[in-house]
Amino acid sequence: MDRRSIIKNAGIAGIAGVLAAGIAPAVHAQAAVRWRLASSFPKSLDTIFGAADVMAKAVKAMSGGKFEISVHAGGELMPPFGVVDGVQNGTVEMIHTVPYYFYGKNPAFALGSAIPFGLNARQMNAWMMHGNGRKLMNELYANYSMVSFAGGNTGTQMGGWFRKEIKSPADFKGLKMRLGGGLVGEVMQGLGAVPQSIPGGEIYQSLEKGTIDAAEWVGPYDDQKLGFNKVAPYYYYPGWWEGGPEVDFFVNQKALDSLSSENRAILETACAMAATDMLAKYDAFNPTALKQLVAAKTKVLEFPQSVLDASFKAAMVVFEANNEKSPEWKKIYADLRTFQRDQVLWFRFAEASFDRFMSRQKL
Repeated sequence: MDRRSIIKNAGIAGIAGVLAAGIAPAVHAQAAVRWRLASSFPKSLDTIFGAADVMAKAVKAMSGGKFEISVHAGGELMPPFGVVDGVQNGTVEMIHTVPYYFYGKNPAFALGSAIPFGLNARQMNAWMMHGNGRKLMNELYANYSMVSFAGGNTGTQMGGWFRKEIKSPADFKGLKMRLGGGLVGEVMQGLGAVPQSIPGGEIYQSLEKGTIDAAEWVGPYDDQKLGFNKVAPYYYYPGWWEGGPEVDFFVNQKALDSLSSENRAILETACAMAATDMLAKYDAFNPTALKQLVAAKTKVLEFPQSVLDASFKAAMVVFEANNEKSPEWKKIYADLRTFQRDQVLWFRFAEASFDRFMSRQKL
């Protein structure tokens, strides 16, 4: 008997069995699920905010409209930096944010996203998926009644926009700079800077009014959209504090537990799609935006080696202090650095040497 006959006969036998039992065939029905997601990001950014839209549309499509998630920009349902409280207490079922925003709750939050001189995007993905990263971070997040799923990555970011040139570490003294998280703020304080915590949608106005002297956000595509080049002429690289920052979806534990196995699989798949899409968008769109910024007279400059060396030393001081005050930080940080040592070794022989060669070629 050939394969088609086997399938055909099995199908007929199955239908006959159902009819014999007096039960009409029916499509498995699930109750409709309606969730709300609170983002930390402004709607104007189709990259970092847009990842939540990508996820929500995929959930709706894969569930045939039975599972819908409404996406709300930062400030619509709650303050951008209040979303963890919102998902923890069940005000919303889901959020989309950067873990290091919540460094004040526990320094270990930053390890779930980016630390100065940490992992790049590919290495972060490897640690989360095939190292201990996701397991260790979710152990921490369980204390806040939430579970994390990858929600994107920007790749290595730029070092920010400055009103004046940075020629040495001394130029950071007294500098008021918007920074993405408390960890890099502590490191910058070690250099003499005055860190400021400002949501993305408010950075331009702060630079324009002179409330701050410098600001970092993400990279050329997003930064151009927000117009930072109009109020600060110097654009530095690299963003040594964000080599590969992971953006996360956090889901309230009870809400997650209430999902059917099918809907949970749909949610996890949609989150993975959104995470992949975000990094691809940044890699695709940043080059053109950078060229346009240069054409608009932006001065793109590399941080001097003395600045990078001083920043590395300042970061190590903060990391050691965190080892003393947070057992969660100490445990997760040690695991991350052990993983990173092998990653740096591998990338040195393959990726880094290939990239150095290609950067010198005329294509």
